[in-house]
Amino acid sequence: MSLTAVIDFETTGISPACGDRATEVAIVLLENGRVVDRFQSLMNAGVRIPAFITQLTGITNAMVAAAPAAEKVMGEASRFVGQAPLVAHNAAFDRKFWQAELQRAGLDAPQPFICTLLLSRRLYPQAPNHKLGSLVDYHRLPKTGQAHRALADAEMAAELLGQIQRDLQSRHGVAGMDHALLMALQRCAKSAVNSFMARYA
Repeated sequence: MSLTAVIDFETTGISPACGDRATEVAIVLLENGRVVDRFQSLMNAGVRIPAFITQLTGITNAMVAAAPAAEKVMGEASRFVGQAPLVAHNAAFDRKFWQAELQRAGLDAPQPFICTLLLSRRLYPQAPNHKLGSLVDYHRLPKTGQAHRALADAEMAAELLGQIQRDLQSRHGVAGMDHALLMALQRCAKSAVNSFMARYA
């Protein structure tokens, strides 16, 4: 599939089920692995940001108070993504907020998510850890801005996705972006990766 959307949220906490809300969303749109567009916005969900979150992200209550309403931003984000499959680092986190915020806006969230964290655990077991910043350092990928801001993290996740694609091509002869393959690979047992890729190739 030629279009892919790499997404990242900044939030007030770890779970929408506990009342946490998104404060910022960014999406990097890739076509055949190349960045062709970007979307980024703070959003006002009407909730206060805890001080430790502000310390981590730099996003203040004053910043979100001046931002567009969350429902408006999510409508724009949904239109920007369209039908493109989604990618995130630690996708279990971003998927929860994507689905919860779109549901609040009365919108569907049909896309499956590729998780670059799960893929990196299978392809790079020797990495020191699988945090996004650590993997960027490990692969000597470009750092695109301040960590824990949505656009910088989305761009770094896009760089990591590109590295994963290049390594799949060089190690296993897999060319191009195959969403179904990456979805299957991230569910594969670590010990079975080589045999899985051999069957695919």
